Amino acid sequence: MSVPLHVRGGVTLIGGGGVTPEDLAQALQLAPVLVAADGGADAAIALGHLPELAIGDFDSISDAARERLGPDRLRHVAEQDSTDFAKALRHIRADFVIAVGFSGRRLDHTLAAVNVMVRHPQPPCIMLAAEDIVFLAPPELSLPLAEGTRVSLFPMGAVTGRSEGLHWPIDNIRFAPDGRVGTSNRATGPVRLVLDGPMMVMLPRDCLGAALTALTARRD
Repeated sequence: MSVPLHVRGGVTLIGGGGVTPEDLAQALQLAPVLVAADGGADAAIALGHLPELAIGDFDSISDAARERLGPDRLRHVAEQDSTDFAKALRHIRADFVIAVGFSGRRLDHTLAAVNVMVRHPQPPCIMLAAEDIVFLAPPELSLPLAEGTRVSLFPMGAVTGRSEGLHWPIDNIRFAPDGRVGTSNRATGPVRLVLDGPMMVMLPRDCLGAALTALTARRD
């Protein structure tokens, strides 16, 4: 059985999808320990970074990347019933994870990554997309947002809840993936959410710090 990686602070988890130098630099500034999900090791090396660890079933990583990392940095997880993103999250013990390279190319891979975030809520994970960040809301969440900030809510199951600080409050609304969703709401100031089901929160990229503040405050 693979031994989990224990980190105080944050981990940047890189996948093999679309990732820019700016994505990686922004993530590493906040989460300096770099871990690759399988073929994400090749993406990291191409951008000039050597991951502390690569985790996966290794059906995507190149022989060159494996050689560059060496056996001590390779954490092989043989089972084929989960994605490499899920394998990596299961083997990380950290205060939070910032995921890059899991969106922007194949839509099925992006949707699978969102599914993984719902099924593996710990450690808290924020995924960087081209214009947004996305994360699973905990049952109670307080976001220090500026007035006018776009706030989109997308349910991954049946959800009801309460809100403060949203232009369109969510009280008494029954959300569901095949029913009501909450895209393109906006903040009137700091936002507080109380939710009873799995809800993804999407914010502009410049709200990454605010989201981290909210998610890590719950763990203090």
